[in-house]
Amino acid sequence: MASQFSQFLKAYHQEAIHQLQRWIQIPSIHDERTITKGKPYGETVYQALQFIGKLAEKDGFKVDYCDGHVTEITYGDGPQIAVYAHTDVVPVAEGWKHPAFGGVIENDRMYGRGTSDDKGPALASYYAIKMLKEKKLIQGFQVKLVIGGNEEKGSGCLKYYFHQLKKPYAIAGFTPDGNFPLIYGEKGISNFEIFGHVHLRGIHSIKAGIVANSVIDKAVAVVDTLFSLERALNQFGFPHQIKVDGAKTTITLLGKAAHGSLPQLGKNAGTALLSFLAKAFPQEPLNTLARQYEDFTGKNLGIDGKAPLLKETTNNIGLINYDGHHFSLIANYRYPETVKYEDVEKKMKLQTPSPLQFKTLSTSPMLVFDPKTPMIQTLLKAYQAETGDNVTPMITIGGGTYAKEAKNTVAFGSKFPNKEDFIHENDEKIDLEDYTNSMAIYARAIYDLGHLHALKK
Repeated sequence: MASQFSQFLKAYHQEAIHQLQRWIQIPSIHDERTITKGKPYGETVYQALQFIGKLAEKDGFKVDYCDGHVTEITYGDGPQIAVYAHTDVVPVAEGWKHPAFGGVIENDRMYGRGTSDDKGPALASYYAIKMLKEKKLIQGFQVKLVIGGNEEKGSGCLKYYFHQLKKPYAIAGFTPDGNFPLIYGEKGISNFEIFGHVHLRGIHSIKAGIVANSVIDKAVAVVDTLFSLERALNQFGFPHQIKVDGAKTTITLLGKAAHGSLPQLGKNAGTALLSFLAKAFPQEPLNTLARQYEDFTGKNLGIDGKAPLLKETTNNIGLINYDGHHFSLIANYRYPETVKYEDVEKKMKLQTPSPLQFKTLSTSPMLVFDPKTPMIQTLLKAYQAETGDNVTPMITIGGGTYAKEAKNTVAFGSKFPNKEDFIHENDEKIDLEDYTNSMAIYARAIYDLGHLHALKK
């Protein structure tokens, strides 16, 4: 039997689907070229933040655009319950079935970058809050929906929100940017770079990857023409293209994209290209790099580990660039509670092959909640009440979410158990049934969290 929340939300489904299509059609990728005052992440991210803000203003919410870093949507008074979501998306590679920013619906699924990460879940949360407001179910507590513009590139948006604008932390909250029923732990994350000036004999350039936290699905190198290249590539066992232009040959390896926290689900064309080039043009430091980075656990570097709560390390190579003079490799390293990143740094500095150097670009500490706390149990019961699923356990993940930036916050949906959503991959999608079902879960969760704390006033 459908719950009261589910029944109330039926009237919002069509509008929510239409507005999601419109939001998906804004290609909100971080764009350095269009950054100006009030648009710290570029024009299209600004447009996407404005879109949700204008929608909320029309619906009677209080809106603060926070200098273009986030759009804050507020209703009610009292203890603050917050939802943190994001409108920025990762770049798009070739090979989509439907336009990446089309919001095309086929077989009750909407396709497009951001449908599941994170505009779909963000808008599901918005309509949950809108329904609660219009049904006068927000009493004795305040709800904030905070939509950020920089989650995919380090969550600078929430850092600005909390540390520059001094916005208060919520008493309880969630980010709809993970899995149901709930995520109570996240690995530590560090991005590091291997870089330096070097001459790689026979290799003119390498270009692979679009962001650090995605598996490289296309890697291109321009090299000296050798008669054995095509035969060697055919024996290499990786999908490829080869184009000979006199003394130079362009090699393209094709892999499979996946989220950087789950490199085992992809096929990294960048590390495969390094391995191939080390065989075709053997030399240092290329030989050492190819060996060190051929696996996605960090084992070959001696930085692998495993722990009871947060499980195994992962080490995804997301970006490789070489212009004939300067080499750069950027890795997205994720680690559990038994790994100390300070030890990893020391080990990496010692074993980075000369003349290259090592540096840490960013770090994000691990996060683990006690599953028995009232907030965690309230969210879990909201999911169970709306779905009838009392079997699927809470989990820990390798992914990093806004929960690390916002206190008293965990990742809560919107990926349902045993469903694919192709986050950071081609043909990212959301099942419309999941989209509308998540609204009821979020409505109940916000209502229950609010009343859990409102009663304590």
